[in-house]
Amino acid sequence: MDLFQQARVDELEKLIKTYQDSYYNGEGEISDEEFDKLWDELKSLDPNNPVLQKVGADSGNFPKAKHRIPMGSQDKAASPDEFMVWAKKNPFEEYIVEYKLDGASIELQYDNGIFVRAVTRGNGIQGDDITANATKMKGVLPNLTINGQLQNFTGGIRGEVIMTHQVHQELYFDKANCRNAANGLMKRKDGNGSQHLCVICYDASFENHDFTNEKEKINWLKECGFDTVSIELCYSPEEVISYRAKVMEEREKLPFDIDGLVIKGLVIDKEDLARTRPEKQIAFKFSLEEAVSILREVEWSESGATYTPVAIFDSVQLAGTTVKRASLVNPNTIRNLGIRIGSHIVVTKRGEIIPKIEGVIPTEDKTEQTKEIFFPKNCTACSSELIDEGTRLYCPNKKCSKRILHRLEKWISVLDIRDFGVTLIGSLFEAGKVSSVLDLYKLTEEDLTPFFLTEKSLSQEKKSLGAEKVIKSLYRKNQVSLSAFIAGFDIEGIGETLVEKLVDAGYSSLEKLLAAKESEIADVNGFGDIMASVLVQGLAENSYEMKELLNTGHISIKEAKEGSLTGKSFCFTGELSIKRSKAELMVKEAGGSVKSSVVKGLSYLVTNDTSSGSSKNKKAASLGIPVIDEKTCMAFFE
Repeated sequence: MDLFQQARVDELEKLIKTYQDSYYNGEGEISDEEFDKLWDELKSLDPNNPVLQKVGADSGNFPKAKHRIPMGSQDKAASPDEFMVWAKKNPFEEYIVEYKLDGASIELQYDNGIFVRAVTRGNGIQGDDITANATKMKGVLPNLTINGQLQNFTGGIRGEVIMTHQVHQELYFDKANCRNAANGLMKRKDGNGSQHLCVICYDASFENHDFTNEKEKINWLKECGFDTVSIELCYSPEEVISYRAKVMEEREKLPFDIDGLVIKGLVIDKEDLARTRPEKQIAFKFSLEEAVSILREVEWSESGATYTPVAIFDSVQLAGTTVKRASLVNPNTIRNLGIRIGSHIVVTKRGEIIPKIEGVIPTEDKTEQTKEIFFPKNCTACSSELIDEGTRLYCPNKKCSKRILHRLEKWISVLDIRDFGVTLIGSLFEAGKVSSVLDLYKLTEEDLTPFFLTEKSLSQEKKSLGAEKVIKSLYRKNQVSLSAFIAGFDIEGIGETLVEKLVDAGYSSLEKLLAAKESEIADVNGFGDIMASVLVQGLAENSYEMKELLNTGHISIKEAKEGSLTGKSFCFTGELSIKRSKAELMVKEAGGSVKSSVVKGLSYLVTNDTSSGSSKNKKAASLGIPVIDEKTCMAFFE
């Protein structure tokens, strides 16, 4: 662990201890989501840190008592992907799924069916004895009876002390939320307010009582008269994920707060229950980065030859922003999701960047109307019949005006010829002056002058400084990398980053790329059969123009040269004092490569705030990738 990582670990330890103290002994200072981010970051940097093994500590206002059930914290999953990782390690035939109540944990202890003690969570081994306050709470039974018969039960019953929304709104609206209010009231020395709290139970540990499975345990608690947590049986991880989405939509209607689900196997595992941190159950939490909405329409975004579906849905709040649009990527995404107009959908914004539709929530309301999503059939520019390949809906007409214009714009953009604006390209194209990348290099100042001067100026044979500037700018960029050259020809989905992977794999010249077979390209990291096919076909379609362009001598491909950063890769995030494009160019000119995201094998993540808890910083830390600031990065070029 380097000095930066150790400093961050020390900082995280202090923050977690501070927030744990405020959580257990008063009112929490931050939300669960914010606390979980700190916890997860520390776990990624230092998995065996002692702080992660501790639950917290209560105040010294009450006598201490030991637990009969260890009350440690659970592992957490904040997304379907994280849950699937856990599910693969725990492939149960049946999963019992419970609401994860958002309150304060408590253990009710009974001897031979008689209530003797109530203990808070504390440090997981012992907590505060708040028996006097607990006896006032709704749901705490003085004895355990079924049909009038006292139960021979000695052990502990786990539950959650909660405050309902109604009580919070009527009596404790000055408190930030129900959980904070419940935490404060349950630990008052005078016991005032405990009568406004209730306990909902979800587990039991016993010395002289056996159950067949977890469901039977919950049913027994109900028969005794406890208020119990809602449960659902699921028979696959996918079914659990679907049920979670349904609960996300319904939870606002519940009388109390929940912040996720607890998942475990139906079969009781006494050994796992006795662990400080159970391994065979997990808290599948909700997140600020997830929301449920309703799909209202689908627009089709046209970029060159490709038509991309974009979902429009009721606006939701995700990671502090209002979101109402998300890409549906391609026709297959629509089919695989089974999404329709009117569908209830789960929208995510993973890493606080791009919204995505994760799934569709099945509805039991048979009267709810949904409609099939319309797929365009013909190109809006040339009327050609569109081809639906599943992974792509596109116009196959190579002479389609929209397709040609987009390629021209792409070439100018990739080569960063700034004086050659989009408006000028469009005007030249409409006037029939350019219809290919090759045509750009046939332009003269005389060709461009009419697009800069008025008719009066033209009649006076005035020289156009604008036309002169554009021509100089165009021809000044006479050397480009192979990756920029290929990307400039606007082959669907093939950008500079992908071509750089091909260069790294040995396809370091245009000749080698043109000669490569689909099967060979498919073996390169980042490619596959589909992308390889698209590239090879695209190269074949454009090979003549590519060669002719190089033959003009106006453009040449720079050979990849060894430099001070050869073999090093950089990812830039956040604001820098210089333009990011300039920083990336500096890296490339020194022989290094640039990545758009944090991936395994990345050499450095460059950021304006090395101590932030951003998703990129966290991922870099988890992969052991150095996180450096701009000043450190610039030192590489001195």
